[in-house]
Amino acid sequence: MQLAISKLLPTYFEKSRSETSEIWGKDLLWKKGEMIKIVAPSGSGKSSLINFLYGMRKDYEGNIRYDQHDLDKTDAESLASLRKDHISIVFQDLRLFPHQTVQENLEIKRQLNPYHPKEKIAEMAERLGIGKKLPSLARTCSYGEQQRVAIIRALMQPFDFLLLDEPFSHLDNRNSELAMQLMLEETRARQASIVFADLERIEFFPFTSLYHL
Repeated sequence: MQLAISKLLPTYFEKSRSETSEIWGKDLLWKKGEMIKIVAPSGSGKSSLINFLYGMRKDYEGNIRYDQHDLDKTDAESLASLRKDHISIVFQDLRLFPHQTVQENLEIKRQLNPYHPKEKIAEMAERLGIGKKLPSLARTCSYGEQQRVAIIRALMQPFDFLLLDEPFSHLDNRNSELAMQLMLEETRARQASIVFADLERIEFFPFTSLYHL
């Protein structure tokens, strides 16, 4: 699978933003297996970009395609199938079910399209230091703990592209590196790609391409 972006620009940005951006207004092609790092200062449209790539928003000009799937023309059923099989995401605002336990949040995701056995949940949770939080309601966890839950949740399904929107904003360096190592292992096992948007360059992410938004 490959991801093609053509002349993409949020409708609320002026055309001049394309002059300074390495993504807005450009033609880009990312193939499965690439590691894409996007440095995106506040106000540059980082979260908008990730939401565009996931099909969550369509307030943009230009075109986004996953192979033959044009996101702007893909119906809801086809988009759901594309996400289930090919695209996973860690949202900046996490979007956990607050009144479900951590275990339930992860198991709900896993059951939608199982890639891992149920036992993998506990293994990943232990690796990221939240094993004891599995029976806790998600809303009772700290934001940093919730970020780790969201990261594990994204790894419960098959994917060709993993989209990351500031996944470490509430984690210290040690926990960020542990989470990144886990995501890299899972991505390489699938021969997949990561599209990682954050405020700055992350030294422990081995990108193959670097862009400034």
